[in-house]
Amino acid sequence: MTSIVENDQEDKKPEFRYRIESVEPADTPEGMPVGEWHSYVLVRGNSKIEGLKPGSLDNVTLHAESVIEGLNERYTKGSSAYVSSKKKK
Repeated sequence: MTSIVENDQEDKKPEFRYRIESVEPADTPEGMPVGEWHSYVLVRGNSKIEGLKPGSLDNVTLHAESVIEGLNERYTKGSSAYVSSKKKK
């Protein structure tokens, strides 16, 4: 039982959670409406997620924080919204 507690504690350490590496202004992607665009990079260890979103710096940062919250929640609970929990027969 101790090892489970230790693993839970390890998962909550900052290096085991996603974080925002950067949010920066970006060029409008080809074929998309002209406006204010920002790219963002989320990291956790060797994992990297890059995104591109229209909106102000504040709005895109809030979006990135929301994505991180969901990723970290799924990571610490050991489940994913992208994997079916139904067993095949």
